Amino acid sequence: MTPPRTSSPVLVGREQELAALLGVVTAQPSVALVEGEAGVGKSRLVRELLHRPEVAALRVLTGFCQPLREPFPYGAVLDALRTVGGALGRAALSPVTGVLRPLLPELADRLPEPPPRPEDPRQERHHLFRAVREVVAALGPVLLVVEDLHWADDGCRHLLRFLMADPPANLTVLVTYRREDAPGGIPLGSAYRPPAGVAGAVLELGPLDVAQVHDLAAAILDVDGVPAEFAARLHERTAGIPFVVEEMLRSLRDPDWRLLDEVEVPALLRDAMAERLDRLPTTGRRIAHAAAVLGVPASEELLAEVGAVEPDRARAALTHALHSGVLHETEEARYGYRHSLAQQAVYDTLTGPDRQRLHLRALAALENAVPRPFMQLAEHSLRAGRLADWLRHGEAAADRAREVGDSSTAIRLFQRLLDEATLTPSDVDRLAVKLGQVARGGVDQHDPRTTLEWLLNDRRLSRGARGEVRMNLGFLLIRQFDSTVQARIQLDQAVEELTDRPDLAMQARAVLGQPFIGSTPVAEHLRWMRLVDAYVEQVEDPDVRYSLMANELGSRLSIGDVSVVAELDRLPATSPDVALRRHLARAYCNVADAGMLVGHFELARDSLARGLRLTVGAGVPFTASTGQSTQIHLDWHSGNWGSLAARSTRLLEEYRELLPVASEASLVLGCLALARGDWEAAERFLADSGVRSVENAITPVALSGFAALSRLAFERGNLPRACAEADRGLDLLRRKGVWAWAGELAPAAVEAYCATGRVADAAALVEELTAGIADLDAPLAHVALKISRALLALGREEDAGYLLRDARRAADALGLAYQSALLSERIALCGLEGGDDAAVAALGEVADRFDALGASRDAARCRHLVRGAGVATPSRRGRRGYGNALSPREQDVARLLAQGRTNREIADVLFLSPRTVEQHVARVLRKLNVTSRSELLA
Repeated sequence: MTPPRTSSPVLVGREQELAALLGVVTAQPSVALVEGEAGVGKSRLVRELLHRPEVAALRVLTGFCQPLREPFPYGAVLDALRTVGGALGRAALSPVTGVLRPLLPELADRLPEPPPRPEDPRQERHHLFRAVREVVAALGPVLLVVEDLHWADDGCRHLLRFLMADPPANLTVLVTYRREDAPGGIPLGSAYRPPAGVAGAVLELGPLDVAQVHDLAAAILDVDGVPAEFAARLHERTAGIPFVVEEMLRSLRDPDWRLLDEVEVPALLRDAMAERLDRLPTTGRRIAHAAAVLGVPASEELLAEVGAVEPDRARAALTHALHSGVLHETEEARYGYRHSLAQQAVYDTLTGPDRQRLHLRALAALENAVPRPFMQLAEHSLRAGRLADWLRHGEAAADRAREVGDSSTAIRLFQRLLDEATLTPSDVDRLAVKLGQVARGGVDQHDPRTTLEWLLNDRRLSRGARGEVRMNLGFLLIRQFDSTVQARIQLDQAVEELTDRPDLAMQARAVLGQPFIGSTPVAEHLRWMRLVDAYVEQVEDPDVRYSLMANELGSRLSIGDVSVVAELDRLPATSPDVALRRHLARAYCNVADAGMLVGHFELARDSLARGLRLTVGAGVPFTASTGQSTQIHLDWHSGNWGSLAARSTRLLEEYRELLPVASEASLVLGCLALARGDWEAAERFLADSGVRSVENAITPVALSGFAALSRLAFERGNLPRACAEADRGLDLLRRKGVWAWAGELAPAAVEAYCATGRVADAAALVEELTAGIADLDAPLAHVALKISRALLALGREEDAGYLLRDARRAADALGLAYQSALLSERIALCGLEGGDDAAVAALGEVADRFDALGASRDAARCRHLVRGAGVATPSRRGRRGYGNALSPREQDVARLLAQGRTNREIADVLFLSPRTVEQHVARVLRKLNVTSRSELLA
C-alpha cells in the first residue's frame, strides 16, 4: 500500500463553503468570516481558496494572531502589511499615512514623514485606521486574511471593524476564528453586519459526516475506497474533525486498516503524533519538542538552542521535521506546528522533567531578547516551576499591556497570577490592587468583576487592600446595568475598611457623591460632596487632589452649582506624570459631560477636547468611551446629525455592557428615530435609556428618555400615554431633586398636560421649575422654562407669540438647532392662525431646516400644514430630477417599506395621502429593480 499522504490532495466536504467563499471574495468590496472549532478545516479552506484561479488577480496579505502574543496593538494587520513596500511603488499617499512609519519600518522609504501627533486619542487612532485603509487602497485588488482572530488584541479587532465597516472598493477581508475562544464569544468585539454595498458571508464549518470521512480517508490513503465499517469507526473516534482524521491516518502503515487502541480522540491524536515522532532522528525529535514547548513560530537558531542541537546539525534536523510533516514553515524563516492540536499533542508526549528542562532552556534563550518577550518569559517560568520568575515576568507583561492600552490582556494576566496559591500576602495585596485599578480604567466589566468578588473572600488580603479592591469593585458595578444599588453598598463598606487610607476612602466618598445614578435624593449626595470638598482644600498630594477633583467638579457642575465654572482654573492643562494625566483626563471629561447635561455647551466642547487629548497614552479606555458618548449627545443638541446615527450605533455595539455609554447612545438613537418618524426603533432604543429601571439608570439620561417617550406618544396620538410617561419622569425628577436636569422633560410634560386638559398641572410644573432653578447655573433648564411658559400660554389659549420668540432666541443662543426649528414651527403656526400671510412661507422654510437636520417626520408635518393652508410652497432648494436615483421623499418611503410598514402607516408617518404613498411605493420598487414588497424585504 502506498504510504499515506500527509493530507488530502482534494478538498472534501467543503465544496459549498468554498463556492460561497469564492463568490464573496471576488465581489469586492467584501467581507467573509469563517468560524469553527479547532481542527475543523478553516485554514485548509483558506489555503484551497488561495490556490483557485479566480483569486490569482488579488494581492494576498496574511496576518496570524498568536496565543502567546506580546502586547502590541494592531499586530496581525501590521504584520500582513510589512511586505507590501514594492507594491506601493510611486503611489501618491497622503500625509496621514506617515503615522505608519514607526510601526512599519519596512515601508519607511515608501511612506511620508509622520504628521504631528494629534492630541485627541480618537483622532490619533482614526489617523492610523485611515492610514491603513489608504495603504490598502493603493495596492490594487487585495485579499486581507487574518487567521485565528480569537487570539487578536483589542486594537486589531477595532482596526478590522473599521476596515470592514467601510472597506475600500479593492478590498476583501477574510477572517477565521474559534467563537468559543473569542472574548465574550464575539470575535470582533461587537456584533458585525456588512454595510450596504459590501458583499458578506459568515461560514460556520462543522465536523464531517460519515460519508465525508470515508472520502477524506480514501483520498489521504490514495485508494478508491475504504470499508464502510472502517469509515464509521474512524468517524466515531475522530468526531469528524478533519485534522484529527488526517493525523490518525498518518499512523496507518498496514493494509489491515487497524486503528490505534480504543481510546478517546485527544489521546488518539497524541499517540498518532508519537508514532510520527518516533520516525525522526534524535535531533529531529529535539527540534520538534522545542517547537512544541516554545508554542509560537521560531527561528532555526532558537529551536536549536532550546532543543540542545548543535548548530551544524540543526539545519538537517529541522529539514527532517519539515519533510516528515511534523513541522511547517508558518511564516518566513519561522517554523512551528500546522495546528495547535498537533503542537499540544507533541507537548503531551513529553515527560514532566523533559518539559521542565525545555522550558528552562527557553527561558535562558529568551532572557536577553530585545524587546523582552515578557508574555513568553512568564509562560515558560510558570511551566518550568519557577514561580518567582513567573510572578516577576507575568507582572511585567501585565504592566506593559496596561501601558500600551491593552487592558483586557492585563486583566487576564493579573487574574492568572492571583490564582497562584503560593503568593505571599503582600503579593496578593499588590496584584489585587493593580487588577482593580486596570479594571476600573478599562471597559471589560464582567470577568474582572468575578475575580474581584472572589478576592474579597481571600483571607490573605489585608484590610486596607480589601477596602481598595471593594472600592474598585464598586466602581465597576456602578457602570453596569442592574448593579448600581449593589455598587453603593460596596462603596459604603469600602469607606469603613479604608479608615487607614483616608485618601482612598475619599475616592469612594467622591463616587458616592456623584448624583448621576438612581433616585437617591441630591441632599444625600451633597453630604458626601461637602466631606470631599473639605478634604480637597487641605490635602497637599496632587495625585490625591486631582483624583478627587475629577469627580467633584463634574458632580457640582451637573447640579447647577454656580461656583464651579470659576474653579475650573484650578485644573492644570496637563502633567508629565502619567497618573496625574489620568486624573486630569477624567476631570475634564467629567466636566464636559456635566456641562453638556446643564447646557454649558461651549465649556463642554472645550473640556472634552482637553480630556480626550489627555487620554492619549494614559491607558484609560473607559474615560475615552464616556467622552465619546458625551460627544454624540453634544452633537444631538447642536444638530450635527450627519453621521450621528452611524457613530451612535457603533458606540452602542462596542460598549453595550457599559451603562453610562450604552444608555446615552440608546437615548440619542431613540431621539433620532423619533425625528425620522421611525416609531418602533424609537420605542426600542428609548426603552434602553434607563426608563425601565430608574434605580439602576443614569438619571439625567433616563429623564431625557421619559421626555422622548412622552413626545413619541404625543406624535402617535396617544395622549394618555404621553402624560403617563411625563408623570413617571417627573416622579423621578422630584425624588432626585435636581431641577437642572429638567431641560427636555419639562416642555414635553407641559405640552402633554395642556393637550389633555391638565392645564393646572402644567402651570404647577412651571412654577415648580421656576423655583427649582432660580439659583442654579443651568442654561438648558432656563431655556426649558421659557419654552414651558410659552407652551402653557398656548394651552391657556393666550397670545404666546412673544414668549415663543423669546424662547427661540434663548435656544439659538445655546445652539439648540432642533429645538429652535420646533419653536419656529410653532411661531409660524401662531402666525397662520392669526392670518399672517408670511406664515406659510415660514413653514416651508422650517421644513427645509428639518430636512437639513434629517428630521424627515417633522419636515413632512410642516409641508402637510402648508398643503392644508391651500398654498403650494416649493422647497427653497428647488425641485430637481433624480432619474433612477431615489428622491429624498422616496428614500423616506423606502426606509419605511424596509421596516415592513403598510401604505397607511407610511401615510401617517409622512403626512401623505394613501394614493400619494402608493405612487411613491411604485417608483421605489421600480428604481430598486424589485417587483414586490416581499422581494424588498428578502
